[in-house]
Amino acid sequence: MMIKSTQLVVLTLILCTSAAAVCAQSTAAAANTPDALVGDLYRAHKQKRGPFFQTRSRALVDKYFAKPLADLIWKDAVTSKGEVGAIDGDPLYDAQDFEIKNFAIGKPTIDGTNAKVNVTFVNIGEKKTIVFLLTKGAAGWRINDIDYGGGRTLVSEFKNP
Repeated sequence: MMIKSTQLVVLTLILCTSAAAVCAQSTAAAANTPDALVGDLYRAHKQKRGPFFQTRSRALVDKYFAKPLADLIWKDAVTSKGEVGAIDGDPLYDAQDFEIKNFAIGKPTIDGTNAKVNVTFVNIGEKKTIVFLLTKGAAGWRINDIDYGGGRTLVSEFKNP
């Protein structure tokens, strides 16, 4: 009877480990699409684990952003030392105050190694569309800019603080 219990425990552990591995692979595979990367960025941000305004992990910034933009984000976070830097609002909602409704991440428009992903929402009664511009490199899709409309982009915020 003891042997059967042990075998059952071992079998259960093997099944759980296999299921966890499959789940991790599907999550990693899903993050390999432009819209999945953008969705993951918003989820991390909502959980207060986003790459902006933090100096704990450069790898967290590199997970989402192409190197030139990642360098700007990291430098701003490190040099602002907890004060307001070049980014003075929430870069994912282009606002300092927000009450988000009707949030949606669009399907990507892919052209070779470049992609665009529209994110739409209503913030305090105002309809807003933000366009994520991504490139695909050796590490997968990464955001190289965020277009807020009206000629404003995240990269331009660093150049015109």
